[in-house]
Amino acid sequence: MQVQTSDGSEASTGRHGRRRRGRPRTVALAAALAVALTASCSWGTAPDGDGASAPTASAPAAPVSPAVQAPPPASVVTGDDVQAALATSSTLLASAPVAVLAPGGDTAATLTAASAAVAVGAPVLLTADGADVAGELDRLGATHVLTVGGVPADALPDGTVVVAVAPGADADALAAATGATFGAPVPVAAGDEAAAVRALEGPEPAVLLADDAPAADPAATASAAPGGGATAAATTPTGTADTLPATAPVTADGVVALADGPVPPAAAATLRALGVAVLDVPGGDPRATSATVQAVASADPTAVIAYGDTFGTAELLAARVATARTGVELPGGGQLVFPAVAGQPGKKYVALYGTPGSGALGVLGEQDVPATIARAEQHAAPYRGLTADTVVPAVEIIATIASSGPEADGSYSRKRPVEDLRPLVEAAGAAGQYVVLDLQPGRQDFVAQAQAYADLLALPHVGLALDPEWRLAPDQVHLRQIGSVGIDEVNATAAWLAGFTRERGLPQKMFVLHQFSLRMITERERLDTSHDELAPLIHVDGQGSQPAKAGTWATLRNGAPQVHWGWKNFYDEDVPMLDPAQTYQVQPVPDLVTYQ
Repeated sequence: MQVQTSDGSEASTGRHGRRRRGRPRTVALAAALAVALTASCSWGTAPDGDGASAPTASAPAAPVSPAVQAPPPASVVTGDDVQAALATSSTLLASAPVAVLAPGGDTAATLTAASAAVAVGAPVLLTADGADVAGELDRLGATHVLTVGGVPADALPDGTVVVAVAPGADADALAAATGATFGAPVPVAAGDEAAAVRALEGPEPAVLLADDAPAADPAATASAAPGGGATAAATTPTGTADTLPATAPVTADGVVALADGPVPPAAAATLRALGVAVLDVPGGDPRATSATVQAVASADPTAVIAYGDTFGTAELLAARVATARTGVELPGGGQLVFPAVAGQPGKKYVALYGTPGSGALGVLGEQDVPATIARAEQHAAPYRGLTADTVVPAVEIIATIASSGPEADGSYSRKRPVEDLRPLVEAAGAAGQYVVLDLQPGRQDFVAQAQAYADLLALPHVGLALDPEWRLAPDQVHLRQIGSVGIDEVNATAAWLAGFTRERGLPQKMFVLHQFSLRMITERERLDTSHDELAPLIHVDGQGSQPAKAGTWATLRNGAPQVHWGWKNFYDEDVPMLDPAQTYQVQPVPDLVTYQ
């Protein structure tokens, strides 16, 4: 099993390639005996006045502590409890003189181990076939191990001093073995183990007990193997002691754990022992909801360790966390344009289309900025009763306008100055509305035009739309030919916008492709939809009779890449124009509805 880390490495939880701390058996036992004798005596000797020996108080040993290490910005841990426990230890700890060990699959032992680990600030490891526990203990430099239940003989490096307790040990037994103080016993029902461990708090953690397990027998050998075999202490060349050395827990400052579902209990125990907070991230994307964005922003972690397959690669998670740390949200909450989290509402958008100051190009330009914002809200309001999703008002602003003749640069595209558009863009953001900048580039390429509006695209609530109808070949003019664009130019624009978004830690951006004919985007099947920073959407712009519009919708959806879908209602050209209820009868229900 491997742990993905965002620095490009994969930390193996198998053999560490380090030499075990080999010591002759006689030396190890002698050293262990010395430790045991020291631990059992509180008085030494010193000459008295006439040369005789007299007892004197010996100085207590200084507490031992683990040493945390700086993990990569993001690590993703997958696998079962045994694997997750190893991965958590190897990711967070540089050393640990004391560790806690229990057999994998033994719930009662794991719960007891968790309580003990949180009390003394030590990692929990679980034994199982193929799990290199001895290698990890050797890497940690563990000199003392608290065993809970039977462990295999090869799970402990030579010379390790063992303190043993039984699964289900009570507070008195744990206190005697660890020197720590414990709280009240807490019965844990089957299936609740992860939550119970996650709730543990030092320095006096509760004593977790599997409520279907028999009570521990103080007279029994605490380290007896589950099958009644020989004890670990009898079969492993180790020393034994009654009590662990005094410990001083440490905190893994700046580290936060993320979980999509339960954290495996042994791994959760190590997190709690190191004071690592756990944040729930349903769906595995910290950008998805307002709650997760604000939780990450508040924690402001320097590193995260995530548990679950849904988090993707460590590199992907690092980028998502960097965005969530900003705390900046999109209209409607969170940082995803179209969140899809089970049990949480998604988002849909209703927009006015046009350009400020020109009613000829759409309803957006028929009124001033405040009235446009109000009108956008009025268009969105009827849709809210038709869906459980959050309906976000929006404006789609034509930023570059197709012109009938060549402009000074020969582009056949009139560029609205950024400062002309800024009042509406900023007013929309202040009102909680989304903005899409629409490009009609003429003979200029989409990448160059998008870059000209970088100042506006740097705002978190502003996305981008490409209008291939108005993308001309060098010998074409508007209204004589319908323009088109090759997929490579579309993908290049998407790549630029995704990089621009990622570099600035911005929320995801809507990336709209307008289309009413298949030939408007050549080789559309090669559309790159892999950019995590973008939410691609094909907006079907057909106008006319409703049967004709339905035919266009079906044609464009046939064989389409995996994208979201948009629908346009034309006030003057549609026969008739659909009302909101009729619009949401279109299947699939459009994610973006615009009005022109």
